[in-house]
Amino acid sequence: MNMDQLKRQAAARALEEVRDGMQLGLGTGSTAKHFVELLGERVAAGLKVVGVPTSEATRADAERCGVPLTTLDEIDHLDITVDGADEIDPELNLIKGGGGALLREKIVAAASDRMIVIADDTKWVPTLGKFPLPVEVIPFGLGATRRAIEKAFAECGVSGQMAVRKAKDGHVFVTDGGHWIVDAQLGRIVDPPGLAKALSAIPGVVEHGLFIGLASSAVLAGGEGIRVIERRKPKGD
Repeated sequence: MNMDQLKRQAAARALEEVRDGMQLGLGTGSTAKHFVELLGERVAAGLKVVGVPTSEATRADAERCGVPLTTLDEIDHLDITVDGADEIDPELNLIKGGGGALLREKIVAAASDRMIVIADDTKWVPTLGKFPLPVEVIPFGLGATRRAIEKAFAECGVSGQMAVRKAKDGHVFVTDGGHWIVDAQLGRIVDPPGLAKALSAIPGVVEHGLFIGLASSAVLAGGEGIRVIERRKPKGD
């Protein structure tokens, strides 16, 4: 079974959680695209749902597949967001943003009662950081912002090379929100929640790719089948 088939398996398993009348967050990326396509088949068969896309690419996919769309200005919450991830750790902390949609993805995930992460099992890692961490930034004052990011890295015990992301045409990659992305090669992030907090405090940082405490469950597809991992609740919950 190839990687694309595994991604579709994970998407199909997440679709089992969708019920008539739900309001859904629709993620971005190759695995989430499978979910949108499968959802479109269910909609064509009579399922009544509405979706909020996390990128212009997902909006186009949803429209092509016949999935009705709305916005977070028109509804006050989402039942479930289904999205992929670049890395998932045992606490269900994530690195996301390889496709550049991290800001809208996080807004949608935070507005959802549940976030289901779908992925092939290569995305499951003991510690986040091998995948470059995306940091979405304002172009103005980029030098000052990068210095502040480096300081935050040092305070959190990580370091690594940073580079402004380029698009396929060689020009600077621009997000749907009109921002740039700095990718940081950190190798190993010892304290994801601490680093997330430090990056969020930097004025030039719009958002970062550390998704902490947002994922409710992960659906991982591998050669031995599907694994579903639920986020452990803190003591006292």
